[in-house]
Amino acid sequence: MTFARLIASTAASLTLAGAVAAQDTSIIVQSTTSTANSGLYDYLLPIYTGESGITVNVVAVGTGQAIKNAENCDGDLLLVHAKPSEEKFVAAGYGTQRTDLMYNDFVIVGPESDPAGVAGMSDVEAALAQIAEAEALFASRGDDSGTHKKEVALWQAAGVDPTTGSGAWYRETGSGMGATLNAGIGMGAYVMTDRATWISFQNKQDYSVGVEGDEAMFNQYGVIPVNPEHCPSVKIEAAQDFADWLVSEAGQAAIAAYEVDGQQLFFPNAAGS
Repeated sequence: MTFARLIASTAASLTLAGAVAAQDTSIIVQSTTSTANSGLYDYLLPIYTGESGITVNVVAVGTGQAIKNAENCDGDLLLVHAKPSEEKFVAAGYGTQRTDLMYNDFVIVGPESDPAGVAGMSDVEAALAQIAEAEALFASRGDDSGTHKKEVALWQAAGVDPTTGSGAWYRETGSGMGATLNAGIGMGAYVMTDRATWISFQNKQDYSVGVEGDEAMFNQYGVIPVNPEHCPSVKIEAAQDFADWLVSEAGQAAIAAYEVDGQQLFFPNAAGS
């Protein structure tokens, strides 16, 4: 090999190595929308990237879609809020290990007119039963998101099948949380939302939190690296590094420190934090 070819070959090898290294410092997180809509990632990711050099790209969709995307190997890490579905994801071999990350709660917001008379209630099953009995408008995400899964479970616990009123008083938007809040407020409907999205939401108009405080409205988030045995292309080392940071003392402190209008949006609860 001539000296010129050796130089060219070495340069090509270094370029390829650089490209691989660049790929290894960028991961994709399949995420629920609330963590994105609330601004949490805008706060957390610069801190993490500054410490690790790893760039985190977030795909924010409903939890059901995020899980499907991760099953299809379209991500390196899963961060969602539907624990039974997350446990199934790990049990099926799609994820390595699920870890509790943080929590907040769900609330039902409604207009000042409060047509179902639920404002101030803390019993969510009773409140949903009143909304159904009054046939007051209720806007549901209807998108298999973590919020929608919880809403469906609460209706079932209340002994109500709201889909019998589908298209009448029960309106399924098939949209994300922000879009559903906008649609619900536009039609004067009650909406169930995670509190973080509601605090960050800018189009509240005459709406306020009407139903809150029921233990059944607890909202747990979990983090799961995608299993490289199922998805060989997953960047497991970088994904695990981000997961480890999120549940570390530093990551948990950063989550706790994030506030909007003086209100803490997420409460870290990783084991040992």
